[in-house]
Amino acid sequence: LRAAAMALGMPYEIVVADDDSSDRTAAIAAEHGAHVVRARHRQIAATRNAGARAARGEWLMFVDADTRVSATLLRAAVQALQSGVVGGGAAIRFDGRLPRYYEGFWEPFLLWLQRTARFAGGCFLFCTRSAFEDVGGFDERMYGAEEIAMSQALKRVGRFVILRESVLTSGRKLRTHSGREVLSVVGLLLSRGRRAVESREGLEMWYGPRREDPEAERGEASA
Repeated sequence: LRAAAMALGMPYEIVVADDDSSDRTAAIAAEHGAHVVRARHRQIAATRNAGARAARGEWLMFVDADTRVSATLLRAAVQALQSGVVGGGAAIRFDGRLPRYYEGFWEPFLLWLQRTARFAGGCFLFCTRSAFEDVGGFDERMYGAEEIAMSQALKRVGRFVILRESVLTSGRKLRTHSGREVLSVVGLLLSRGRRAVESREGLEMWYGPRREDPEAERGEASA
């Protein structure tokens, strides 16, 4: 993030919202100059809002910890905001080896759906502070899909875009959860709608115990 921001030559700050992590996340972030916000919500929407409250800028960019943002993407987001949009996102790409079921069907389908329906992925969403405040921030009644709700809310106050540039995020959840588990979450959302994300129940992909990424283990073995 620092390298991408410095490439633009504009003032910036990096805020790390540490949601009760059990490792050295907060210490490492502080050592590298980030403003660390301690949050103990165990809820994605509330933690995003905690970071936004601590930020001082007029533009907000929400990035997941396992996501890489290039200078090209950051520049495109800045240009979009300068042109008058209230917010947006980017096409999502996952790193590493991915399951065949995802590469064969889900990846092109989700990219098409994201661009058609114009919703940002949680790994990268940007907006103006005024628009963020107008819609009341991320909906803290939701334990998942808060980025989709935020995208819909921002559309009601101004122009919302999905950039041509893509963002690279971790494919760990796709590698550590079976196709059946992923589809069960999709089914839950389709069958129960908003009620499906008003508690952590059924959302173990985000709130359950962390599973080790086989891709990381392969990397360590090859090293």
